[in-house]
Amino acid sequence: MAETDNGLLSLYEKQVKIYPRAVSGWFAGWRWAMVWLTQLVYYGMPWLSWNGRQAVLFDLDQRQFFVFGLVFHPQDFIYLAALLVISALALFFFTAVAGRLWCGYACPQTVYTEIFLWIERRLEGDRVARIRLDAAPWGPAKILRKGGKHAAWGLFSMATGFTFVGYFVPIHDLARAGMALAWSPWEWFWIVFYGLATYGNAGFLREQMCKYMCPYARFQSALIDADSLIITYDQRRGEPRGGRARTADPKALGLGDCVDCSLCVQVCPTGIDIRKGLQNECIGCAACIDACDGVMDRLGYSRGLIRYDTENGVARGLSRGQRLRRVFRPRVLIYGALLTALVVAFGTTLGLRSGLKVDVIKDRNTLARIVDDGYVENVYRLHIFNGSELPRRVRLQVSGIDGLSFGTPQDVHVPATGMEAVPVRLRLSPEAAQALRGRSNPIVFQIRDADGPEGASVNEKSAFYVPR
Repeated sequence: MAETDNGLLSLYEKQVKIYPRAVSGWFAGWRWAMVWLTQLVYYGMPWLSWNGRQAVLFDLDQRQFFVFGLVFHPQDFIYLAALLVISALALFFFTAVAGRLWCGYACPQTVYTEIFLWIERRLEGDRVARIRLDAAPWGPAKILRKGGKHAAWGLFSMATGFTFVGYFVPIHDLARAGMALAWSPWEWFWIVFYGLATYGNAGFLREQMCKYMCPYARFQSALIDADSLIITYDQRRGEPRGGRARTADPKALGLGDCVDCSLCVQVCPTGIDIRKGLQNECIGCAACIDACDGVMDRLGYSRGLIRYDTENGVARGLSRGQRLRRVFRPRVLIYGALLTALVVAFGTTLGLRSGLKVDVIKDRNTLARIVDDGYVENVYRLHIFNGSELPRRVRLQVSGIDGLSFGTPQDVHVPATGMEAVPVRLRLSPEAAQALRGRSNPIVFQIRDADGPEGASVNEKSAFYVPR
């Protein structure tokens, strides 16, 4: 609770702005490596070409989704569902092993906050300079710095929104239309919407997204245990805290290695004190480790007062080998086995895709009819999907009943990455139908690539009905 100006108590505490201090070190280098990697992939992928078209394009108008050499249609939604399940299991697996690595190094919220903070530091200075600037009265210098920062944030956010839409609209066409300000209302909406979301999340909400809006912080406690790798503060080594001269002997002063400099708090993007133990707000970015290691180096103490370790490792003083052996515990093995099985199944299924898909729809208005010379006829509609980027000539065959014949041409031309709807009439002679009267008989449509002896093929089951 906080006291208001009129002396009343408010149940809502004012949000304290966090000014993360810049830090350098081993883990800061890894964070920036991930920033570069993720942004090169995000911004560069739409500009790559593959077979004369955009390498990654989700064309909603044509309902075709291109991922390098793969072409998907809405019927392939199962692959997206499988990919989401794999991603969830991967998150569970890596969290059980090493805590919130995703949050600290690859989460878009972390990555874009890091970029926005870099822009802020270039234009407004580091932590102390930013605090002073915010406390200073408004003037030309403050307006220039603040305005330049927000202009840079806005340009970067719009570029992010433009790239996002470039995954759904050919980005070269989108760029040409943008030069003439000729984007469609749909394109304008999503570019501005995604840009504003980036601007708001990375520029203003920042740690509040991780603290209050992201559900991952809430259920991570169900995924980790005492043998998960987390960022920890070594209480036995660090306490009691206290300042001292650089040449002083801490043992003689009755002090631990922690000098209570609070740098670990100043560099934390969520503003927590890791010395109070693991908290939901900790995103595992290891900025506090880099800051503390720098202080230990200047004092001549050994590194690792704040470090990646496990709860059992700190409490029991486990060696590196002992900690590694405890990685292979039931929950990790279960997550790992499920993840491996799903990845293998997903990759195998993708590798065995024939590029042909067929949906057989039987005419429900007329199950069967007697035509010329007493022949029994059933009518079907075959939807043939060509997943390759070349046109195909496919051959239709049917099996399951002796004497069954086509009343339509057997060869069908299907356009590249397109679909052809083919009406098919199957006929059965009166002699062959005599023994099958009053029954629904299973048949199999066989559709294979006619241009080559080992072309792609697919079988689809259906039924042929013979009236009494």
